[in-house]
Amino acid sequence: MFAKELEGFLSFLKHEKNASPHTISNYRGDLLQLARYLENNKLNLRDVDNIALRGFLAVLYDRGKKKSTVGRKLATIRSFFQFCVRKGWLEDNPAKVVSTPKQDKSVPSFLSEKEMREFLDLPQSSKPLDKRDKAMLELLYATGIRVSELVGISLEDVKFAERLIRIRGKGKKERLVPFGKMAEKSLRSYLRVRPQINKGQVEEKNLFLNYRGQKLSSRSVERTVDKYIQRSAVRRKISPHSLRHSFASHLLSRGADLRVIQELLGHESLATTQKYTHLDLKHLLDVYRKSHPRS
Repeated sequence: MFAKELEGFLSFLKHEKNASPHTISNYRGDLLQLARYLENNKLNLRDVDNIALRGFLAVLYDRGKKKSTVGRKLATIRSFFQFCVRKGWLEDNPAKVVSTPKQDKSVPSFLSEKEMREFLDLPQSSKPLDKRDKAMLELLYATGIRVSELVGISLEDVKFAERLIRIRGKGKKERLVPFGKMAEKSLRSYLRVRPQINKGQVEEKNLFLNYRGQKLSSRSVERTVDKYIQRSAVRRKISPHSLRHSFASHLLSRGADLRVIQELLGHESLATTQKYTHLDLKHLLDVYRKSHPRS
């Protein structure tokens, strides 16, 4: 077991890389899984070579793990060993010669504009929690933010005059994201009944609250979105993250620049944003015929 090296690496992630608790938890789980494999094969950290790592990956494949999961675990291991090399604990990084699994290309699930309108209209009652749900759904679609970013919004982050929200993304990086009139209307409606959810407790600064008047968790938001997905007419597989995909897809299909969408989504790399360029053939033909000088 490499407990000392593991804790040193996790401390580095937290204090120097500003990694989120969720990211640190994933890294810890991946490396503990590697540690168990090494222990079962009577290997210590300094015995590890590329053959041992390929054996670990083979075990993951045998357990039915997806290529994306195996690739993520390999990236974790590669970063860990590189950290050990910098610290002088190892002479070389054995993971650098292990190839990352070639990922299966998949088109992100998203809703059409018509489906999205119908979906956003599902919370209709005047109950405080339904007004909260309506505001959450509208804001997720209006901004394209992640569920984890939504639950981190505080009351002071919302600037109604400019229709902007300060978002704290991955690595504690902040960005300002605009929202539209429909989201503003739903937010204002929710804020009028928010004191009823707060129930006179010590003022909670977070924008969205659970039924106990406390900060809402990411899992609670996911359950809420899933609840409305079940009520919708959409029968294909849709996840809470599909609202983010829909935001990007609809902006792109209406002519928004890819780099603008990259900034709004908080992507570091444009390559990450390019997965949304799955416009339907009809739209591509329309743009071509309107834009090409000899079409």
